[in-house]
Amino acid sequence: MEQLFGVGALLFIGLAIGAYNEQRHLKSLRERERATLSVKLNNLKKIDIPNGDIVEQRLAVGGTVVSIDYFKLIVAGIKSLFGGRLRGIESLVSRARREAVLRMKEDAIDYNLIVNVRIETSSISSDIGRRSVGSIEVLAYGTAIKTLEG
Repeated sequence: MEQLFGVGALLFIGLAIGAYNEQRHLKSLRERERATLSVKLNNLKKIDIPNGDIVEQRLAVGGTVVSIDYFKLIVAGIKSLFGGRLRGIESLVSRARREAVLRMKEDAIDYNLIVNVRIETSSISSDIGRRSVGSIEVLAYGTAIKTLEG
């Protein structure tokens, strides 16, 4: 019985720390997104900017790798038995996408537009011991453009 209590306590501590870290990361994302509002994003391949107005252009890249914590892994495993949305995993993927796009914008902070923005995701998993650890890699990239107006 004591062992069950210990496992429950560890799961609760893991949940609390994971929720705290997630909220801290979301707050950081909001602050950094406000700081990069001047860099506009566009996913069109071609935009209407006269060539004489383009001062400089280059590739802007941002990437991140995020791993799932064990509490979310356990909850997702149980929930996958019954079907339905895996909200914990959805929030993880959403945060990874936001982080990658934000890093791309921070990479091109002196530019005023990023065109042809693309987001690539890939799943990374490996067996460590007998436990499967899942991670997601997100890469955001596009062409950063500096115009005369900027």
